[in-house]
Amino acid sequence: MLCKPIFSALAPFAMLPLAACSPSQPAPQPRAETVSKPEPAVVVSATSQSKPATDSHAVPKPGELKTFSDWTVGCDNTLRCTLGSLLPEMGGEDMITLNLSRKPGPVTASGGKISLALETRNDVEATKRPPVSFAVDGKRIALHDAAALAAAIANAQLLKILDAKGGTLATLSLKGAAAALRYIDAQQGRAGSIDAIVAKGAAPSSAPIPPLPIITAIAPSGTPAKLSGAQVATMRKRATCDLGSFPDSAGESITTPETHALGGGKSLVILPCSTGAYNLIGALFIVDGTRITPAQLDARSGFEATGADTGASVKSVINGEFKDGVLTSYAKGRGLGDCGSRQSFVWDATRFRLSEQADMGECRGNIAYITTWRAKVIR
Repeated sequence: MLCKPIFSALAPFAMLPLAACSPSQPAPQPRAETVSKPEPAVVVSATSQSKPATDSHAVPKPGELKTFSDWTVGCDNTLRCTLGSLLPEMGGEDMITLNLSRKPGPVTASGGKISLALETRNDVEATKRPPVSFAVDGKRIALHDAAALAAAIANAQLLKILDAKGGTLATLSLKGAAAALRYIDAQQGRAGSIDAIVAKGAAPSSAPIPPLPIITAIAPSGTPAKLSGAQVATMRKRATCDLGSFPDSAGESITTPETHALGGGKSLVILPCSTGAYNLIGALFIVDGTRITPAQLDARSGFEATGADTGASVKSVINGEFKDGVLTSYAKGRGLGDCGSRQSFVWDATRFRLSEQADMGECRGNIAYITTWRAKVIR
């Protein structure tokens, strides 16, 4: 199981014609809210439900990301859509990025809320002079007015992020922003309606609100299995592990497999299998007494999720962890972490189910991944 580079080919999107907004039927304004990160999977206790929830057995289909010049955009399975700014391909001093998200549903039914998130962790100046407002083609917009910002950038050329004294912290290109917003209008079923951002029209909005799929998961219990040397050797052979990829200085703490009790006498094994720069590939096995089998997942994981791996007989996670009943994978496209795929899986007694996925297909400075799949987890 070799470490492979991540490559993502993003197809162009055909732009829709711009419709005029009827002056006799003013468009309702979406409410704005500010969030710091995409909405995660929802985890609730079964005891809090009025009646037992039924597993929807949905087949995970994470949304695709598309890039329009200096912006990338994608939607999850509930049609919550996000567009994110991208830094210049040749690099630069400014490292602040902006994500704008919109919830599904008609504005008249309390849907369509717009939120924004600024990512400043990689920008030195922003830690000294926090952002306080925006300037779109010279027009000031309050830091938390996400709806006004979305409307403004749809017909503008330049976006500046300002500090308290009006100084410019970063300048973001708006090339492609209107096309990305138009894409969201189309994906959410708003094109030609009164609450579209770009593709406005006179028609009332009938934007759907798809429900969250439900996963009935098992809370971990029991004692993790203790592995023998022979069992570890068997798993490494089965997964075709490349121990030669580990540096000579790698100690047992890196190559020793982790075991975690799942319940019902079964344990999860995360077997360090190969490594490359900033990615540690862990093969997944289930131990049940003396029986060892590759773990089953209901979605592509690790490098498979990025499109960089065509699949293997033994599934894997990248930089994987198992905590509080959630198995995570974080496949990085490069050390900065500005491209790749983040995933979360939960155990349903037979296989691991994808409960959340967030992706970034462009290695252009934006470390705020776009959520492409979510589920409600019931335990």
